[in-house]
Amino acid sequence: MVRIIGNISAEDDYTHELGPEENFNESVYFNFFDPAQNRGGFVRIGNRANEGYAEMTVIVWNPDGSAYFNYAKPEISHNDGWDAGGLKVEILTPAERVRTTYAGKALFMTDPSAMADPGKAFKENPRQEIRIDLEHTAVGPLYGHVGEPGDGNDFARAHTEQHMRVAGTLTLGDGESIDFWGWGLRDHSWGPRYWQSTPSYRWITGNFGDDLGMIITTNGEGVGGGLFQEGDELVKIAKAVIHPEYAPDSNYHTALRAELSLEDGRERVVEGRVMGYIPLRNRRAGSNTHVGEGMTEYTLDGERKGYGLSEFLDQDAGA
Repeated sequence: MVRIIGNISAEDDYTHELGPEENFNESVYFNFFDPAQNRGGFVRIGNRANEGYAEMTVIVWNPDGSAYFNYAKPEISHNDGWDAGGLKVEILTPAERVRTTYAGKALFMTDPSAMADPGKAFKENPRQEIRIDLEHTAVGPLYGHVGEPGDGNDFARAHTEQHMRVAGTLTLGDGESIDFWGWGLRDHSWGPRYWQSTPSYRWITGNFGDDLGMIITTNGEGVGGGLFQEGDELVKIAKAVIHPEYAPDSNYHTALRAELSLEDGRERVVEGRVMGYIPLRNRRAGSNTHVGEGMTEYTLDGERKGYGLSEFLDQDAGA
């Protein structure tokens, strides 16, 4: 049995009753990285039924840094599951196994930084058919929290995360089906959400195998905390300090160093190298949220290699 940590249950893997808030959002997110291929990506779908649409994002990075990408806002009228815009998420065994599939077109970008101007990128890059069929199996506890209505949290009032093993196939463009095997993280949130309601953060996820995963979350200054998943245990990171590197004259992160003080007294260091990067954004009521996504190779304590995603969010940031 998978351990469940926090005031959550296995049933929280499913969708919840639609809340009264106009901006009620129930989203699921899965990242996945194959260390043998240097290939990875993520899928996300957020139901905003009270606003009449879902937010759907798909990205797959290739080993050379090129990427397949799609974003859409398909119409929805309910919160009974996640199935819109060609992306579908099926809970096979609550808290343990999930299947994600996507069938549809995606932009093929040799230089994903073109997404800094989405209108131009969608006009100038070719669309190709892709298929994703992956099964995500728990390698660690399901952990999270459910906040109280009225607590002022307009970003992730209820939230769960879990490190996963990932296996399946990718079919990219006109190519043959590619076997995929690796690891990743899944994330599930429900409640009111505006992307503009959080000023800035750095979110670092990584897997080093079945036995070891990490999440580091900091403010925009790179100071925060997190945890390591060590087998069936979670070890708290009492303090994390992230030192990023950026491409010249931009806010596109290219590398990072995370200095970590664990609650049990250990000190650890993570070095990250971004292998594929795409700048995304969310606009609402004249505000622009920049979300920089990096497929990242990590080295833990100068020895162990791992892969994951580094996400940097800032408000009103330019390319």
